[in-house]
Amino acid sequence: MHKQIFVNLGVRDLRRAMDFFSHLGFTFEPKFTNDQAASMIVGENIFVMLLYTEFMATFTSRPVADPRASTEVLVCLSCESRAEVDSLVEKALAAGGRSERAPQDYGFMYGRSFEDVDGHLWELVHMVGDPPTAADAGKSNAQSSAGTGAA
Repeated sequence: MHKQIFVNLGVRDLRRAMDFFSHLGFTFEPKFTNDQAASMIVGENIFVMLLYTEFMATFTSRPVADPRASTEVLVCLSCESRAEVDSLVEKALAAGGRSERAPQDYGFMYGRSFEDVDGHLWELVHMVGDPPTAADAGKSNAQSSAGTGAA
């Protein structure tokens, strides 16, 4: 089984990206941070490598996506509470990020999203309980039909 995850994201201005994520409370691993890349610590074994786009291009034969023009990846992080979701999004907006869409509340899961200063999409979610199953949906539909007299 894998022990760590490193998500690599191309950035146009490394210092600006580091300042943005520092404002959200993230820190950086100095051993893997230099003038071309920064290793952002997201969790105990979760890292986001912020790489100058030109440097990132040296790791692939494919073009590096422009995150403002297309979606390359959606990075989703779980949070401990709805308040943490809201707090992080508000910090992102205050630091120059943009709101991607209205908050989503599915009962078992609450989420919000933002676009960072380079255009990468980030989702923040807080989950409580389990998502509804197909059987739950069938019960809900049957109850709705019974209430209206429809079959």
